[in-house]
Amino acid sequence: MRMRFVRPLPAVLAVAGLAACSGSPTPGTTGSATQAPSSSATSSSPSSTATPSASPTSTSAAPGQGNAELSITLLETPEAAPQMFTLVCTNGAPAAESSHPSAAEACTALKNSPSLLSPAPTRTDQACTMQYGGPATAKVTGSVDGKEVSASFNRTDGCQIGLWDAAKSVLGSDGGL
Repeated sequence: MRMRFVRPLPAVLAVAGLAACSGSPTPGTTGSATQAPSSSATSSSPSSTATPSASPTSTSAAPGQGNAELSITLLETPEAAPQMFTLVCTNGAPAAESSHPSAAEACTALKNSPSLLSPAPTRTDQACTMQYGGPATAKVTGSVDGKEVSASFNRTDGCQIGLWDAAKSVLGSDGGL
């Protein structure tokens, strides 16, 4: 009789051990699984000084304060004159001194995703589609929620196009598309 009880015990302990190692907390319990952060689509580019994070999952952290003071320089084509905007946001709302064409949308985007313009480490192992999205470039400097920002954008490949598209409301342009 005793053998029947002892045999299932190791199987139950093995299953419990595997469940504890799965990295997912059991419903109704608290626990944290350590997971490497996924870096968004970034690539190195000779014309870019800082590559911003653009992945919606990486920028979907907790909302920020919505305070920003930014200077944005947009160059749609090499022949066109650069467009310069200022974007000043207070608590997610545009301030009167903003000259941005869609200041309310840009301030909301920065409040919801304060790391939208934060530089991400450049990855040399990132595969990017070899497509050209146009000659548009943009440079953003200033601060968001007290953190310095200096980011450059272009549309030279699929990764850079993704970064541009994620920040297009702040850049004030869809890249000429």
